[in-house]
Amino acid sequence: MKFLTYFLVLVTLPLFAQSSKKYKLRTVAFYNVENLFDTVNDSLVFDDERTPDGSYHWTETRYLKKIERISEVIAKIGKDTSKTSPDIIGLCELENKGVIQDLIQHSNLKHIGYGIVHYDSPDERGIDVALLYKKNVYLPTSFNSHRLLLFDDMGKRNYTRDQLVVGGMLDDEEFYFLVNHWPSRRGGSTKSRPNRIRAALLNKRIIDSVQRLNADAKIISMGDFNDDPRDDSFKKILKTTGRIKKLDSTALFNPMEKLYKKGVGSLAYRDKWNLFDQFFMTQNLVEKSEKDFTFWKAGVYAPSYLKTKEGRFKGYPLRTYSGGSYTGGYSDHFPVYLFLIKETE
Repeated sequence: MKFLTYFLVLVTLPLFAQSSKKYKLRTVAFYNVENLFDTVNDSLVFDDERTPDGSYHWTETRYLKKIERISEVIAKIGKDTSKTSPDIIGLCELENKGVIQDLIQHSNLKHIGYGIVHYDSPDERGIDVALLYKKNVYLPTSFNSHRLLLFDDMGKRNYTRDQLVVGGMLDDEEFYFLVNHWPSRRGGSTKSRPNRIRAALLNKRIIDSVQRLNADAKIISMGDFNDDPRDDSFKKILKTTGRIKKLDSTALFNPMEKLYKKGVGSLAYRDKWNLFDQFFMTQNLVEKSEKDFTFWKAGVYAPSYLKTKEGRFKGYPLRTYSGGSYTGGYSDHFPVYLFLIKETE
């Protein structure tokens, strides 16, 4: 009967230990998988480095080990609480649909039954975003890829990742999930800031368009935003807040803001931790409800096996490559997750 363990999770959560009530728990996760490329040279994108003859010597053996390691992580995110793998997973830094299929067909995940929503982005390196979902939990009914148009000072197009939006039914409730991988900080955070401001504006337009069709839509936006929760893209454009008491019908709740204030990060660079991997959501997901899913808590999944054990980068995410050298790790980001709960009869 082991195959039934992921079908319906009914738990008595620690938060409600003094109550005999039962709750249905759903896990939403996001993971930047750090350059999950196949070994084939695609002439249409700049993937030459990630091939057997490229500078990273990206061989079939290394690729299969990466698939094994990423699938292992996905299977374990939130499992200590939920007793199962995540129900919804946003992913970024994927080369194509083929690598996603290899991922979900690995023995670590094959028995779970994940579906895929994916579009090819125009990104110069050929990396995309995608959404995985348990087919027996979430039924997508609409999906679209929104192009982020960026131009440099000379008016030349800067090709980057699309923003993915998927609508559907999570059990018996309508949910929309947005998956993001905003422009990097290459060239410095100040110089590159306008690109992330434009990405935030696009994300806001997507959310506004969904709400025009359904004012009560439950929306969760997730991704590697290359910005922290207190940056202008969040506070001034999306108008997110980490305090529930400050929410109104137009505000967006960002549970990662509280973690960031405590010094929690999902990646490290030059001895500084950042929390670029985040979720934010519409106000209706933090309202108390006895019949609908509501937000419970969020976190960064950073067990010891995902961390560098020694040396200068001790405690940092254990990467696949470090300084151009192959280290055989997982990713340069820790995954993040959140739990949704609903009382059951």
